[in-house]
Amino acid sequence: MSDHQQTRAAGTAAAPSGGSPHGDAPLAGARDRALDALVAARARTALLTSCVDDGELTAQHSPLMSPLVWDLAHIGNQEEQWLLRTVGGREALRPEIDSVYDAFEHPRASRPSLPLLAPAEARLYAADVRGRVLDILEKAELEGAPLLDAAFAFGMIAQHEQQHDETMLITHQLRRGPAALTAPEPPDPPAGALPAEVLVPGGPFTMGTSTEPWALDNERPAHRREVPAFWIDTTPVTCGAYQAFIDDGGYGERRWWADEGWDQIRRHGIGAPLFWRREGGVWLRRRFGVTEEVPADEPVLHVSWYEADAYARWAGRRLPTEAEWEKAARHDPASGRSRRYPWGDADPALDHANLGQRHLRPARAGSYPAGESPHGVRQLIGDVWEWTASDFLPYPGFVAFPYREYSEVFFGPGHKVLRGGAFGVDRVACRGTFRNWDLPVRRQIFSGFRTARDARAGQDGAS
Repeated sequence: MSDHQQTRAAGTAAAPSGGSPHGDAPLAGARDRALDALVAARARTALLTSCVDDGELTAQHSPLMSPLVWDLAHIGNQEEQWLLRTVGGREALRPEIDSVYDAFEHPRASRPSLPLLAPAEARLYAADVRGRVLDILEKAELEGAPLLDAAFAFGMIAQHEQQHDETMLITHQLRRGPAALTAPEPPDPPAGALPAEVLVPGGPFTMGTSTEPWALDNERPAHRREVPAFWIDTTPVTCGAYQAFIDDGGYGERRWWADEGWDQIRRHGIGAPLFWRREGGVWLRRRFGVTEEVPADEPVLHVSWYEADAYARWAGRRLPTEAEWEKAARHDPASGRSRRYPWGDADPALDHANLGQRHLRPARAGSYPAGESPHGVRQLIGDVWEWTASDFLPYPGFVAFPYREYSEVFFGPGHKVLRGGAFGVDRVACRGTFRNWDLPVRRQIFSGFRTARDARAGQDGAS
């Protein structure tokens, strides 16, 4: 993930106008939920940083990413700043390292030259912070103050750590050498053909949220959107479908590409998704230290927004807007309400979506029927982040909380929105309203896409 997800502690955290940022969400279980989320995140951090030696932890495997040891100490430092100092009012443990682990001050390419904590010291520091934080959580009044209401600050830090865990998983994909991570294969999809696309009728729906306890500022507030009828792919675009684009000369046809995208692929000699190569007429890819044949029925991965956009144009279609994506994922035509997730309001279960690094790849197209949306769209949550056509912009009534640098400074045409999460995303950082964003050139992230098209008035059942 990109550095927009690094938290920066603020001296004062103000609630959005109108009171608490969490609406009327129930507080029952907030402490247990926060504890579970923090423990789960730390267990994953430990896995990602214990499966390689200290040399691998301190190396920079790509200028696009930090050394793994930087992420490890940054996680502890942000937890100290927000939960020990800001929430708990405790004296600073290591104020001298705040600048070293400030993501806004130091770009990733320069971080190896910083005076970083050594792996053993970083682990001890993060563990010391965590022990003190759990004491604060046990005693905190989880209501009233905006950062404490429904344990928001603890949830924010759990999400932050899981987002860095995804970042570290990306670093593992970029590193060379034998596989350091293993995981079982995703379950097979059920037998039977699916329609290529489904119709989402036109009309209003509620986008965003005002009541999700741990939703971040860019997901707020809930508001009504009018969306004309459209068709959307039932599943993400597969590797096999994308190979047809390559085989048809898609990377050599100027007409399919946005100007900046065409310049990008020509300048860097890009002719396939990142980590792909052709050998003896067969497409191969490198995946977490293993070289394998590209699976035709798996969602395509590691493509930029420009590549996704070019494929959609070649196919006579387009990328869905962010509002279209969310309506396809959340809108229930029977009740008219927006669900938390495509399958309903329950937290993700194992049969709903491919999340949490349970598997080290997307599931095959058509998997997870229990996670299908009311409109019949599958795999909207998990598997791959899905590029949308939309720029990252604030919702009407947006208020920065608890600081401007999380979202506000990134609003504008420079970043494109991705939705839905990927196999490397934990459920605490993945909701039907969750918004990710990145530069349109990004390919190392776990990004894929699906396409859409307008429904014609008076035809296709459109209104």
